[in-house]
Amino acid sequence: MNYKTIEAEFERCRLLVEEKLATFFTDSNDIAPLTESMRYSLLAGGKRIRPIICLKFCEAAGGGIDHALYAACAVEMLHTYSLIHDDLPCMDNDAMRRGKPSNHVKFGEFTATLAGDALQAAAFETLLYSDLPAERIVYMAKLFANAAGPNGICGGQYLDMIPVSGESENLIKTYQKKTGSLIAAAAGMGVIAGGGSERQVTAAGAYGHFLGLAFQIRDDILDITATEKELGKPIGSDKSNNKTTFATALNTDISKMMISTMTESAIGALEGNFENKDFLIWLAKNLADRKF
Repeated sequence: MNYKTIEAEFERCRLLVEEKLATFFTDSNDIAPLTESMRYSLLAGGKRIRPIICLKFCEAAGGGIDHALYAACAVEMLHTYSLIHDDLPCMDNDAMRRGKPSNHVKFGEFTATLAGDALQAAAFETLLYSDLPAERIVYMAKLFANAAGPNGICGGQYLDMIPVSGESENLIKTYQKKTGSLIAAAAGMGVIAGGGSERQVTAAGAYGHFLGLAFQIRDDILDITATEKELGKPIGSDKSNNKTTFATALNTDISKMMISTMTESAIGALEGNFENKDFLIWLAKNLADRKF
């Protein structure tokens, strides 16, 4: 599979996710402003990396990507909730997201907070729509819940907000929870949807774990080196919020070396576990070098 073919496949999967996401929260009723707020952030664009990982691991495990579509949408809903809450004044206080006003800027803080809460609940409801054997759905839900709670996103968001030392192990612990947990869960959920083995679920989780660390470290670098136009949000927010990151604690050169190491570890987790791995290898390398 050549790069142009892989890029076309990425776009195909992205559009599949976009089209499905657009079908959610369309009812017009007495809470229409809330659902409008939910759709505003959910459909604001983005690379859709997490749901695509879910779809492609399902395929790599022998399933059809349609088997994982509800799970993929659920993953993106949970991710979107975390972004809405990250931007709130009580957290990162960011006014822009993906080149548009943040949810709380457009709809108000209380609506944005509830939109995030509602998306988190809707993510689990959406997962339950999956047309799969009950035992697979329960297994996926277990991974998903662990990625959402104190061992995952919420725990990572908490650690991200409290003062910590700049030692790499503390940063890795935060990144594992805040970023790596959901990417690892998306990968594992894809394998489960595809009927893969326990060994493959473990390998997919390792891929997601290392990819998540590389992804977040790259974010640290971009917060220093990218432009606001490229990122679609204010740059230098880590510095303004007095956050210690790999890029500030260890400098960008060492951070780039760590990204390379984590990326190779992610790719290594695929070896001997998945035959159809070209897309996943390309994705890991592509994300390591991303400019936005």
